[in-house]
Amino acid sequence: MKKHLQKRVGKVIPFIQDGTYFFNKGVTYYRRRDLRKAKAYLQRAAQLEPEQSTFACQLAIVLSELGEYAQSNEWLLRIIERDDDLAECFYFLANNYAHLGLFGEATKYAEQYMEREPDGEFAEYTLDLLDILTIEQDDEWLNYDDMLMKQEQARTLLEKGEFQEAIVLFEEMIKEHPEHWAAYNNLALAYFYQGNVGKAKQTIEYILKQNPGNLHALCNDAVFSYYLQEQERLFLLIQSLQRVYPISFEHRYKLGVTFAIVGRYDLAFQWLRQLQRRGFEGDAPFYYWYAYAAYHMGYRMLAESMWKKFIALHPDKKGSEPWRYREQTIEHIQSLFAKQDIASSLYALYLIGKSFIASDCPFPKQSWSHPFLQEWSDYVYGYEHEPSAHVVDAHRIVTLLIQHNGFGYEPLYIAWFSFFIEAIKEIDSFSNHEGWAAAFEYMFRKRRGERVTQRMLAERYGVSVATIGKYVKVMKQKWHG
Repeated sequence: MKKHLQKRVGKVIPFIQDGTYFFNKGVTYYRRRDLRKAKAYLQRAAQLEPEQSTFACQLAIVLSELGEYAQSNEWLLRIIERDDDLAECFYFLANNYAHLGLFGEATKYAEQYMEREPDGEFAEYTLDLLDILTIEQDDEWLNYDDMLMKQEQARTLLEKGEFQEAIVLFEEMIKEHPEHWAAYNNLALAYFYQGNVGKAKQTIEYILKQNPGNLHALCNDAVFSYYLQEQERLFLLIQSLQRVYPISFEHRYKLGVTFAIVGRYDLAFQWLRQLQRRGFEGDAPFYYWYAYAAYHMGYRMLAESMWKKFIALHPDKKGSEPWRYREQTIEHIQSLFAKQDIASSLYALYLIGKSFIASDCPFPKQSWSHPFLQEWSDYVYGYEHEPSAHVVDAHRIVTLLIQHNGFGYEPLYIAWFSFFIEAIKEIDSFSNHEGWAAAFEYMFRKRRGERVTQRMLAERYGVSVATIGKYVKVMKQKWHG
């Protein structure tokens, strides 16, 4: 008889990791003073059981000890919205606001704690805090509180594109606090977005002179250099920024986003991935640039995951995914080539150079090619030929036009190329890039019936009215567009 083998079946014991499990792990790490791990476990506990105020409160305490006061306050405010019986949350809020410099808010929550728990566990500490706030809250502190409010207001204006209004507020802050470098950096950004490149660069130069090594200024300088096509300066700045290893999450975030903007997706991915792994709670720009960096580094699934988080915050951006953006750019460039006119093709080639998609969008070799078109193509695709002065001038001038108007004003750039290929037959030099850009934009807008003056364009490009007048006179003789 054959021996029958009996199959041994083990009993399966489910391992359930609920909120309490993660909370207890978080508290254990908190007692060991491993705050990073404590934060990670407590975040998981709060996500699994958001109704548990105790979990959220302990997470807020850890965040506060890590110096992440604003994030701590977000959790505390959520708690008191649904459960104001946890009076200690008012004490923790008061402490956090004091650290943030918002002394009016700190006083408000300290007083609310004393109303609820006059003999509570933190009553003595709260009274001490109120004494300090009462003694120190003089005009200087109140002004500082006011400055922080102005800063948030100005940032909101910046995000809405109301640059002149933001500039006024940033300048007020700087006048009141001459060493408030964050205001200087935001002022530089406002100038740059407004199109006042000269003032933007002057502001950055001033920051770095007075506060050498200011990371935000160095990052902004790199972004400006990227958009201004200052390749040598950009290279040196990236080399310098690669050697920086900041401690704060804010600075790591700034580095990651900066590297993404300038197309160094490898370095951007390194920093943004590290932030995510360390429990960084991202905002919309974080998810946006992380998605772009992940996509360009070949992590499509991760990119899609980050993009979903971004779209949840900005549903109106659906359709601008990094992979779709690339496809749309290629389609648009191909449509420009399909027109088979030299000016549109020159602009199409310019877009190829800006989009880093030369391998996906080859220059069509067709009978309508032009000697300058071929030379421009060699320059864009990076062939090792010394470009002529005309190629360099044309590239620099169209870049200036785009910097001051954005990529959406496409007819201006195609018109510029149309004028340029005719003008080079008779004009030897276009070396005054700002002057030619300002004069051409003036002529273009004037011919379209727009209200524009030479003085307006002179201020925008940092040239004299006389210079614009000189080139306008030349263009009136040569204009064919």
